[in-house]
Amino acid sequence: MSSDGRQISQRQLRVGEMVKQALSMIFLKDEAKIPNIQTKEITVTEVRMSPDLKTAKAFVLPLGGKNSEEIVKNLKDFSFLIRKVLSKKITMKFLPKILFVKDESFDYAEKIENLIKQANK
Repeated sequence: MSSDGRQISQRQLRVGEMVKQALSMIFLKDEAKIPNIQTKEITVTEVRMSPDLKTAKAFVLPLGGKNSEEIVKNLKDFSFLIRKVLSKKITMKFLPKILFVKDESFDYAEKIENLIKQANK
């Protein structure tokens, strides 16, 4: 379910996965020349598409989680470069606008794991 309570369609999931794989390859091959960022060290953990498929929220995490706020800010600033490269990788009626967000799920999972360990002692 999405944050507004609606079901996520199969189409949103498929397109999100396609965009995720394309972004991952762009970062891995360093095809988007973003200043001050080693894109090979960025992991795209998930891409959530809006119902109209015009907006993609990409959850990213730098290797080791260091400088994540700064890296996400740079990705937001240079998202136009990433979109330009992405347009050559995927064929869609409308190329989605990409919103980069720091992935907090690993921090949350670690917090839960520590709570479980404390409860078991």
